[in-house]
Amino acid sequence: MNPFRKNESKETFFLPVSTEEVPPRPPSLPKKPPPKICGSNYPLSIAFIVVNEFCERFSYYGMKAVLTLYFLYFLHWTEDTSTSVYHAFNSLCYFTPILGAAIADSWLGKFKVLSLVGLSLIALGTGGIKPCVAAFGGDQFEQKHEEERARYFSVFYLSINAGSLISTFITPMLRGDVQCFGGDCYALAFGVPGLLMVIALVVFAMGSKMYKKTPPEGNIVTQVVKCIWFAVSNRFKNRSGDITKREHWLDWAAEKYPKRLIMDVKALTRILFLYIPLPMFWALLEQQGSRWTLQATRMNGNLGFIVLQPEQMQVLNPLLVLIFIPLFDLVIYRLVSKCGINFTSLRKMAVGMILACLAFAVVAVVEIKINEMAPPQPGHQEIFLQVLNLADDEVEVTMQGDENNSLLAESIKSFQKMPHYSKLHLKTESKDFHFHLKYHNLSVYTEHSVEEKNRYSLLIREDGKSISSMMVKDTENVTTNGMTAVRFVNTLSKEVNISLGTNLPLSVGEDYGVSAYRTVQTGEYPAVQCKTEDDDFSLNLGLLDFGAAYLFVITNSTNQGPQAWKTEDIPATKISIAWQLPQYVLVTAAEVMFSVTGLEFSYSQAPSSMKSVLQAAWLLTIGVGNFIVLAVAQFSGLVQWAEFILFSCLLLVVCLVFSIMAYYYVPVKPENIQELADKQIPYMQRNMINLKTKNTKL
Repeated sequence: MNPFRKNESKETFFLPVSTEEVPPRPPSLPKKPPPKICGSNYPLSIAFIVVNEFCERFSYYGMKAVLTLYFLYFLHWTEDTSTSVYHAFNSLCYFTPILGAAIADSWLGKFKVLSLVGLSLIALGTGGIKPCVAAFGGDQFEQKHEEERARYFSVFYLSINAGSLISTFITPMLRGDVQCFGGDCYALAFGVPGLLMVIALVVFAMGSKMYKKTPPEGNIVTQVVKCIWFAVSNRFKNRSGDITKREHWLDWAAEKYPKRLIMDVKALTRILFLYIPLPMFWALLEQQGSRWTLQATRMNGNLGFIVLQPEQMQVLNPLLVLIFIPLFDLVIYRLVSKCGINFTSLRKMAVGMILACLAFAVVAVVEIKINEMAPPQPGHQEIFLQVLNLADDEVEVTMQGDENNSLLAESIKSFQKMPHYSKLHLKTESKDFHFHLKYHNLSVYTEHSVEEKNRYSLLIREDGKSISSMMVKDTENVTTNGMTAVRFVNTLSKEVNISLGTNLPLSVGEDYGVSAYRTVQTGEYPAVQCKTEDDDFSLNLGLLDFGAAYLFVITNSTNQGPQAWKTEDIPATKISIAWQLPQYVLVTAAEVMFSVTGLEFSYSQAPSSMKSVLQAAWLLTIGVGNFIVLAVAQFSGLVQWAEFILFSCLLLVVCLVFSIMAYYYVPVKPENIQELADKQIPYMQRNMINLKTKNTKL
């Protein structure tokens, strides 16, 4: 018996989702099938979408490639601040897709968001592009071409990484190899990706007439939120033991919302629950552009056949993705299948997490090795001191009334290269040192002030027939981008202007003037042009190696003209940047198994009305992952290798949790949702009697 009679009161149990009457649509003629690519089942419109994605990703990843170093070396922020801002930007880029998905599904549709919002406003446009472009490409396929649609996601991911590959290699070259405005040309490095965004817009617009444009289906985000809220509140109101329990907590929304929406929300919440552990994977993967790049700045980029900039190591990721996607699809997955193993999407994602854990364990080992080979740093109430004798004969240097006097007891020959700095203890944060200099039959007493945690060079110079000294502070961390740093002491009686390949020459004052450090590209410098007010000459600086800092003393003590005496303030970086290759191989394999699979999994599990919402939720996990890195960088206080170990261990724990959740997850195909809804609706109707609901208008 139907409890809802025709002449019943206007107090009812139902409130329609929309008060607007939808007029019946007249029958339409069969549509002409869309044009295909070379007789295949792939729509021609896919070509425009993939090319557009290539250009857009070129722009995005090209800008990201130099972003961390821009913060560090151009804006002079600390490593932790640069890392935090980098990941804050990434996080914002992945949070905005929620807004973009809501607009796409409820108002404009995927096509208009992608072209008008996404490509017109880059700052907020990434929120319009990310949740729409993958799903928009999936919409171009007919239902009978599911295999081609699954392969489309691999091709789509290939286009992403092809754009990333080229831009990550070219953009650092535009920054480092081109000089503008007196330094690295960041303007060009950011300008070229901007131009590619214009090209992306043009290409996408060219295919407009070929696209299959799914119309928006109403404000789906609002409907989902209201449906969930009504189910929770309705269940709370009807918590009496006399009321029959329902199979699912969302069934308590049946009094107000249609069965199809409830089933869609059920499918959505099941997947969103599965997404909870995913941000930790992205927290590791996204550090390639921040922590891994900063690690590369302390490694030697000279591979013999090519010299790599630190940020160019990121090119390994898209390059390996282009290799691994067909390798995994056509070889590895098929071999696993022939072995009788059911390698489901969720199992692939779990294995991807384990590989990412291993990658960060390797990163930690490399970091420890770099620290072992790095020059020591002065600690609390300590300084490092080297004595450079620029006089024409040996000098004996002793320290008066100090326990450190034995460190400088031996005589120092003229222009003797010191093997290393000497460590001096201060007992306070700053101190005045008294030095006794013996030169021939002369004794000279000098006093110099120093502060803890610094390096200093004590320069001894001729002063007529006597000698004098000057204390020069050696700046720490002067080398940047895997480059080298140089400074000069000019013993000539005239100012010298030195051309080092940059726009502005380096000026060094006369009579033992000391220049600031200047960073230059590594390599051989056999003839550096120099000028005084009445003479031109060249200096042979020799090889300037990766990460080293050099002091050059310009002298004119021979008949061959001015010469440069060279000594190392900071030794060159010995560990090769090639040691980062294993970690990139592991993390890229992890990305292919996790991210490519996740894209296809998200689309296949999404109800038809919520595909962009679920895509945005997938991207939202990336935003949360970036936020995790931001929080750890700002508040952990760990040394870098320990931070890498922390991330590896956290992901291992999360992988265990995800594996348990995946074990109990039962995949549901979207086309089966309506069938499930038809089976469950009689059950819902039987349990809707005698409930406490609000008075609503029919």
